[in-house]
Amino acid sequence: MSTIPQPPKREGGTPITKRLTPRDIQTRKNADPIVCITAHSAPMAGFMDPHVDLLLVGDSLGMMVYGLDTTVGVTLDIMIAHGKAVVRGSSKACVIVDLPFGAYQASPVDAFKAAARVMSETGCAGVKLEGGAVMAPTVEYLVSRGIPVMGHIGLTPQSVNVLGGFRVQGKTSEDAKKLIADAKLLADAGAFSIVVEGTVETVAREITKACAAPTIGIGASAGCDGQVIVAEDILGLYSAFMPKFAKRYAQLGDEVSKAVASYAADVRARRFPAPENTYGAGPAKPPAKPGAKPTKTSKKR
Repeated sequence: MSTIPQPPKREGGTPITKRLTPRDIQTRKNADPIVCITAHSAPMAGFMDPHVDLLLVGDSLGMMVYGLDTTVGVTLDIMIAHGKAVVRGSSKACVIVDLPFGAYQASPVDAFKAAARVMSETGCAGVKLEGGAVMAPTVEYLVSRGIPVMGHIGLTPQSVNVLGGFRVQGKTSEDAKKLIADAKLLADAGAFSIVVEGTVETVAREITKACAAPTIGIGASAGCDGQVIVAEDILGLYSAFMPKFAKRYAQLGDEVSKAVASYAADVRARRFPAPENTYGAGPAKPPAKPGAKPTKTSKKR
């Protein structure tokens, strides 16, 4: 009787699976859409990993997790801590970690030091950085030294203070031409994919057609080679702001509130913990028979 071959397992029984790599993502140009979502913790990474191609540890966690107004205050240590968690919590998806503001802009050497630390300490597959033509030399520098890079153009949140807010990009023909040129330069520099954020739909389509690397849209176009979204936006876990380009697939925030309210009511009414939630003393042991020798429970050391 034949049996179905089983995948090899690690010690402890965890199946060994092959992760998608930046190269796998790169080959998806003009192919099946790339599914990407942000992840910031091991449990959430575990829930999402079977369904997506790429998990992005985005610096959006500054707002989603830490309550910051922008991503500018996120540090390299924060990104590394969350990157470790996402890598540990996943097994299939390619994991990419954002380089935070100030970690890579000064020089390609600084960028390499930051990226090398991120990859060595988290085990991720590559890094993402923001910027077009000005960052192309840095991308080339990193890629030539073994660090896969995802680019990011259009609305670049780390530049929010220069942009004057979270504004849609590519509204003029001049801006559109610049964005297309930015994408081409990043692809030529070796970026394995490029996030196109907050960009006029027709311009995002033109970028995708003109660029050799796969484009991953967020607030861009369904014509991009893939899509990325902030998990908290689609799950209803972030209520401070809802971008136009996000779609609610669940209202988990409401469920969390209801669950905590029920817990609080049970505690105040002394319904929780119930007997089944507490530890009893256990059944009483029968008295020893007269003359019985004591049972050895442990060896003397």
